[in-house]
Amino acid sequence: MPKVISVGVGTPPHKLLQEETLQFAREMFSSSFSDIERLLKVFQNGDIKTRYFAQPLDWYKENHTFEEKNEAFIHNAIKFGINAIKDCIRENEFLEKTVPVEEIDAIFFISTTGLSTPSIEARIMNKLPFSLHTKRIPVWGLGCAGGASGLSRAYEYCLAYPKAKVLLLSVELCSLTFQRDDQSKSNLVGTSLFSDGVACVLLAGDEATGIHSKKKRLPSIKGVESTLMPNSEDVMGWDIRNNGLYVVFSRDIPSIVRSWLGDQVKEFLKKYSLTEQHIKHFVAHPGGKKVLKAYRETLNFSEEMTETSSHVLQSFGNMSSATVLYVLKEFLQQEITEQDYGIVTALGPGFSSELLLLKWEG
Repeated sequence: MPKVISVGVGTPPHKLLQEETLQFAREMFSSSFSDIERLLKVFQNGDIKTRYFAQPLDWYKENHTFEEKNEAFIHNAIKFGINAIKDCIRENEFLEKTVPVEEIDAIFFISTTGLSTPSIEARIMNKLPFSLHTKRIPVWGLGCAGGASGLSRAYEYCLAYPKAKVLLLSVELCSLTFQRDDQSKSNLVGTSLFSDGVACVLLAGDEATGIHSKKKRLPSIKGVESTLMPNSEDVMGWDIRNNGLYVVFSRDIPSIVRSWLGDQVKEFLKKYSLTEQHIKHFVAHPGGKKVLKAYRETLNFSEEMTETSSHVLQSFGNMSSATVLYVLKEFLQQEITEQDYGIVTALGPGFSSELLLLKWEG
């Protein structure tokens, strides 16, 4: 079965404490809400300590056109994307030896926070010595589910081409979509939660050669499943207007996790003669503190099962599709000595879910 070999990141440079973003929101939203101090408690209750942004904080206090924001997205996506790719394939904590970029057979590019044609991976291929025959698969619009969905599609590619080495690159610069004129509670909540992140994953088929891993056991992907909730377009996504992308973010997401996702996971595991009790590692996209709690409640998991996801949420915030790949990196850093099962899960616009079954194997 295709394996996850390495994960690299290209985290943006501007690190902010949650207290700094709270003060920013107080300045931006206080004129629209008489109970602003009560609403600002979402910053303190969200379990986020630090976040990273593509631009310095003062940049977001100014008005920017959709064109200016998108130009910033393209410029930064290329720069941070190159950093993440280099971090992923170089000799590092996962690899004994660098995997030459010329040997990459396909690159999946995932994003929902900016537009570019040619797509970002093509622009990157003009700056790094990829083969001119590397296949490009850009995927747009999957939101927070995109990291897990990208893993699934890369896995399926490696099943079809077992000699392949494949990169999955996720670039989400959520901060560049911030709308100063959107005084909605959804935008206030989004301002407390979302951040910028870039991650790259190297996957390999069973017959891939020239990869020298430092890990005794690597997570193999055993199966995947995508699920769409009918008629749920208003749960999460973008409202696209003249000034750009306006966040759609339902407060019902935690309750949807509790009522909808649990049965999906159980049925998915049943296909492999497994139950939740067989799952030792939970690679969950941390959509927020309440979402992680809902995962635990619906799956009867202990708080320990979401510790890694919670740590990523505290340290980086919600980076949309890239977040679950940061979580995956932390699991890959752990020395897992048993042939344990794990599950990857993420939810996104559609409303939809993506599930992957992992098994750590030698």
